[in-house]
Amino acid sequence: MELRGIIFDVDGTLADTEELHRLAFNKAFSDFDLDWHWSEQQYYDILSISGGKERFKYCLDNDLELKDQIKDVPGFIIDLHRCKSEHYQNLLRSDELQLRSGVERLISEAIDEDISLGIATSSSTDNFNTLVEQTLSVDPNEIFKTIVTCDVVSDKKPCPVVYQCAMSGLGLTPEVCVAIEDTSNGNEAAINAGITSIITTHAYTKDNDFNGASLVIDKLGETNEPFTSSQGETYGKQMVDVELIQKIILRQCDKEFTTDFDDTPNYAAQSR
Repeated sequence: MELRGIIFDVDGTLADTEELHRLAFNKAFSDFDLDWHWSEQQYYDILSISGGKERFKYCLDNDLELKDQIKDVPGFIIDLHRCKSEHYQNLLRSDELQLRSGVERLISEAIDEDISLGIATSSSTDNFNTLVEQTLSVDPNEIFKTIVTCDVVSDKKPCPVVYQCAMSGLGLTPEVCVAIEDTSNGNEAAINAGITSIITTHAYTKDNDFNGASLVIDKLGETNEPFTSSQGETYGKQMVDVELIQKIILRQCDKEFTTDFDDTPNYAAQSR
């Protein structure tokens, strides 16, 4: 089975943006005079919920006194999220943001190998476009054949719909694709969609449960900046490249074939 598509998550995967998101959330809380402030630990905990609006709803459900004071809760959440997004965009533009180790290299290699690239994220299209424009200085559509954001799919990870939609956009099936993720929800979404997953952890996700992931590392890596692996077979590699992903996909296909074969009824034995 030949690798034909790589689907990237965005926040925390393409770039270390989670701290910028935390700062933007807190700026929005301040603008709305809310008695909320997410510390690094609190933000770590709430990252288990995918999507900013969903996190606001969770907080309101646990702050009933405030919730009772709001006449239009859905409208309040939309306005708060819009404010947060504006702060995040400003932070993206002002911050000297860089892609994570190995991301640009892998993207370039995939393009050279005629492997289709896609995006599957719970972030907004505007946030994603700004990130790519700031880090790669190109129109995202010149690199990614399909871009699936929360503006396209409302169901958040671990729901697999975002990956199913991304594969449809690429015109590919799960067995020839790989997902690059950074969270347990993202990992679960990819696996639920039947896609092999590779996880690049960071400070906010290094302690997540990545059960089922084919490879868990701290970064995609470079020649002079090798990754550190905590789960999965690296085949002697020190950075994630097309060759390593191809080996991982072949092994995954072999495992699935073996499992299917083992589950096949033994009709010969039954006939005796």
